[in-house]
Amino acid sequence: MAHIHLPDGAFSVQWIITWWIIALVILGLCLYWLKKVKKIDNKTITLAAMLTAASFAIFQVNIPLFGGVHMNLTPLIGILAGPAIGGPIVLIVNILSAAIGHGGWGMVGANILVNMTEVSVAYGTYKALGKINLDTFSRAGIGTIAGLLFGSVTMILIILISGIQGVHQDVQTTLYGLSLLTAVNMGVAIVESVVTGYVVSYIYRVRPDILREAIPVAAAK
Repeated sequence: MAHIHLPDGAFSVQWIITWWIIALVILGLCLYWLKKVKKIDNKTITLAAMLTAASFAIFQVNIPLFGGVHMNLTPLIGILAGPAIGGPIVLIVNILSAAIGHGGWGMVGANILVNMTEVSVAYGTYKALGKINLDTFSRAGIGTIAGLLFGSVTMILIILISGIQGVHQDVQTTLYGLSLLTAVNMGVAIVESVVTGYVVSYIYRVRPDILREAIPVAAAK
């Protein structure tokens, strides 16, 4: 849900290249994992394609608050597919989004880092909460909120570190404005956490193999 909507030219070339290099390193690790460890099959490819389409579609539904906020289903991607498959998914979604003017091309590298944070934190939180026998809806909901919160923090850090060319205001003022935007985003995150919780709970009941989990009798709800 966190996304840097700034146009091309907002970041200096130095920072555009820096964020792209970091993003490419992470994507390279994802691809290495998929090739050497995960060994993806046709079912996984189908799931990745479905998640890519769903994420891109919901990404374009703009809620007209504070310049526009939206859901993007990155926590759902993390929970269902994991960070390794999530890497290529967020790459494709951000490239397609930039192609239709949803953020500049120069922001794609930075946005991949933001979205990968959301994917990874949601996945890690969902898995960690499974150790305390929490129900699926709560695990997915909490994982979603955690992922989107950390994604917003990553977005703020990237903007503060990069600076915005042509904007002459101190760091405190910029941080204040970004914090207000994050507060709005977290309001939307609550809605997304409920949606993700219901989706994951439903999949857990009808196709637990997608989540790579067996259903304990006491937790099947």
